Amino acid sequence: MSFDYTLIGKRIRKARESKGLTQERLAEQLDVSNAYISKIERGRTPVNLDRLSEICVVLEETPEYILGGTNSAANDFLRNEIIDLIEGCPPGKIKLIAQIVKHIVEYDDKQS
Repeated sequence: MSFDYTLIGKRIRKARESKGLTQERLAEQLDVSNAYISKIERGRTPVNLDRLSEICVVLEETPEYILGGTNSAANDFLRNEIIDLIEGCPPGKIKLIAQIVKHIVEYDDKQS
């Protein structure tokens, strides 16, 4: 199984920011360098499982969310996963995605 370390880094950054932590503060709590946290958040270095576990404890996130973008405990876990997937897409792709989603939603409504 292959992981997208850029997406993992984005999820870590998002969780860190939602906790109101700076990279420096997170690094301090994990006893690592600021540069290391920066590299993880930019997807420049893979995070090992032990370190991931420590990050999840500090950020109060599940490894399931950090690694895969899903958290089955949250009611809107699929919405968050979709948002993570489209982040950084160019406007043309976002427009195409919106058109596809619209057709799916309208199709589902017609079936009801």
